[in-house]
Amino acid sequence: MANDGTVIPASDDEAAEIVREAVAKGTTLEIAGGGTKRGIGQPFAADRLLSAAGLTGITQYNPAELVLTARAGTPVAEIEAALDENGQMLAFEPGDWRGLFGANGVPTIGALAAANISGPRRLIAGAARDALLGVRFVNGSGEAIKNGGRVMKNVTGLDLVKLMAGSWGTLGLITEVSFKVLPRAETETTLVIHGAHENEAANLMAAAVGTSAEVSGAAHLPEGVAGRSGLGDGAATVLRLEGFSESVTARLGRLKAALPGAANASELDEAASKALWVKIRDVAPFTGGTKPLWKISVAPMAGHDVAAMILREVRGEAFHDWQGGLVWLQLDDEGDASAAIVRSAVAKCGGGHATLVRAAEDVRAATPVFQEQAAPVAALAERVRAALDPAGVFNPGRMVWNGGRKAA
Repeated sequence: MANDGTVIPASDDEAAEIVREAVAKGTTLEIAGGGTKRGIGQPFAADRLLSAAGLTGITQYNPAELVLTARAGTPVAEIEAALDENGQMLAFEPGDWRGLFGANGVPTIGALAAANISGPRRLIAGAARDALLGVRFVNGSGEAIKNGGRVMKNVTGLDLVKLMAGSWGTLGLITEVSFKVLPRAETETTLVIHGAHENEAANLMAAAVGTSAEVSGAAHLPEGVAGRSGLGDGAATVLRLEGFSESVTARLGRLKAALPGAANASELDEAASKALWVKIRDVAPFTGGTKPLWKISVAPMAGHDVAAMILREVRGEAFHDWQGGLVWLQLDDEGDASAAIVRSAVAKCGGGHATLVRAAEDVRAATPVFQEQAAPVAALAERVRAALDPAGVFNPGRMVWNGGRKAA
């Protein structure tokens, strides 16, 4: 145990012993990987920090099988380097959010699973949860569980692998993960349509995704956001194509022919395209500071309506990913997250999820950070949490709605 109260187990057995000790003493544990996303959720105080940083290394990787297994504290950069050597990738394109929080830690592979971090390619490749094939974790009773294969009281029949994805450390300490990986594209290009208004951009993205061009990224960056992303003045609707060079060229021709707005379009070469989508993936236009930042997931055609409704009442700016289904919304007032306005707009536009990703600590303390669950779902989530962490050892208070702790 370090002087700051941090414990760093080097094995599942050590982690399990730490948890059992916490249960016996009635103490609590904050779970972290590289510590890059500790600013998400309501502020809470735990007795000790349980870090996965000592659980490192790729334990199994056969490129021919398209599956990689690694211990949870393994840096994402190490995973991506190993995949790159074999022409492969994590298809869900996980973002690096250090810039959003000014964090100095190292993103880890276990944290990607725990937070279900998914980038622009989610549009066609699915989320981190969809690529997660297996987990090892230590539950709140200090038991090591592997891949959901061990039958546990009160959770028989549940898919523990999927439950752990997006649980934000409230159900257990993930110690190892297995992800499906895919071949990396030979090249890519991005078609940039300039000057489209938000509703026009929504229609353009929908039309593009509906073609046979196999668009792997569809985003809209309003004026200002587009400029900070290196796309010059005015709004930009960006559509990415990936694959073999000949295929990308042919599909780009089909895409341009199918879109009426493509007459004033420009194209980004491979290097410029990659640089742009890294910025979108990492939410780079909104890095720095403590301005409230919302991550809003809605139906793709509702994204621009949600953003417009909110921005009529509060000052800020937004951009759209996932064909408009993901709205990144930054508000100007650092002292007010406008949660009621944001969630009212989401509800009026067909429903969805709004998560307060970043805000000053006092704002997060006064704001329901995660989306309220419907009563039946909340009751089921609480039963799952009680089965996996009966003593309430892990991340007390991270996921709160109206004062009640909730599992993801």
